Amino acid sequence: MYGEATVRRLADAVLSASEAEQTEVLFWGTDRQLTRFANNTIHQNVAERGAEVSVRVAVGQRVGVASANQLDPASLRDAAARALAVARLQPENPDFPGLPGPTPWERIDAFHRQTAAAAPERRADGVGAVVEAARASQMLAFGAFSTETAEIAVANSRGVWTYSPRTAAELNTVVMAGDASGFASQLSGDVDRLDPQTVARTAVDLCARNREPAELPPGDYEVLLEPAAVAELLQFVGFDGFNGLAVHEGRSAFSGKLGQTLAGPNVSVWDDAHDRRGLPLPFDFEGVARRRVVLFDRGVAREAVYDTATAAKAGALSTGHALPAPNTYGPVPLNLVMANGEAPTREAMLSGVTRGVWVTRFWYTNLLHPSSLTITGMTRDGTFLIENGQVTGALRNLRFTQSLVAALQDVRALSRDVSLQRAWIGSALVPALHLGRFSFTGATT
Repeated sequence: MYGEATVRRLADAVLSASEAEQTEVLFWGTDRQLTRFANNTIHQNVAERGAEVSVRVAVGQRVGVASANQLDPASLRDAAARALAVARLQPENPDFPGLPGPTPWERIDAFHRQTAAAAPERRADGVGAVVEAARASQMLAFGAFSTETAEIAVANSRGVWTYSPRTAAELNTVVMAGDASGFASQLSGDVDRLDPQTVARTAVDLCARNREPAELPPGDYEVLLEPAAVAELLQFVGFDGFNGLAVHEGRSAFSGKLGQTLAGPNVSVWDDAHDRRGLPLPFDFEGVARRRVVLFDRGVAREAVYDTATAAKAGALSTGHALPAPNTYGPVPLNLVMANGEAPTREAMLSGVTRGVWVTRFWYTNLLHPSSLTITGMTRDGTFLIENGQVTGALRNLRFTQSLVAALQDVRALSRDVSLQRAWIGSALVPALHLGRFSFTGATT
């Protein structure tokens, strides 16, 4: 940990050295440890510590960005000089509104000392619980247990200063036996909240069920999606559907439709960077306070998320969802939350499925049609046939092609429990879902 005082001195050094009209400093320091295992054996234990300073400067409406991963005074001055040189070579950007000024932000205690202090032995004990369960069932376990600390800070020449440390711990595994596999994971800011025994039991149980898979004809089926699968889909909804740049440019499925009922009445989704159940970060990568943004309110599409530049184009205010510069993708929600339901157990959810597919998780998912939020991908590590409320057998993995807008219009049940899942960037806190219709186009390996 560098600590707030040291990071502030580094940022001030860059601001003092910069000769640009406007200057922004983004500091990101990380301390990551990873214990990786395969074939029931730990085969790698690594640690990585590093820090990077990214400098964005503006000369009029010409913008340049440069970075440095050495924090000595000369390297920081050089980063500021390189950013200025880049800016002077750029064409003017008429969409650049200038750097944001200070906004009030709430400090959040997202730093857990027990996570930061987790030793290799702590991770090895967690891995051991998974490996022992796999061995007892004559299976092989693969996966990783990671702990990390991050410090994020933003300062700019208009008076912005924000700093927040946070931690994260994640244990994930795939347990295999022959052609069968089962997946489980847990993620939390607090390593003490991870339960390796539950991770182990879940993965082993899925693998045991997943033997001798049958082939399912292509078609539309009900689906029961576990939280890992739900989080994978919800990322597309947030990143591509409620991205303020995509909405403004007419590329989003929700362009011109905010305020309309586009999902089922039991669908509420929001982004909340202050929810302590997730991985909180109270400001974005421009130093703007993150606001809680409601994406769906009981099926009604409500708001998009914005950064400073996108908000200026759309005639809105930044909601605090900027990514690090340079960013052409637009703003995205990094702390997604989906409202839970009333189903107390998976058995209760299964009982409502007449004929359908139980999906543990998806992989290799890609966006096909932004205007309908149609994506494609494959199931993985636990796919099962449900008939009349009962799991009747394992299925070969399936490819799907599905509009998420259409899928969310028929949400038949949501689990009472929610689970924190890792997203591409950020996280998603989600329940399991029973959807009335999901389109599978064929089997895959």
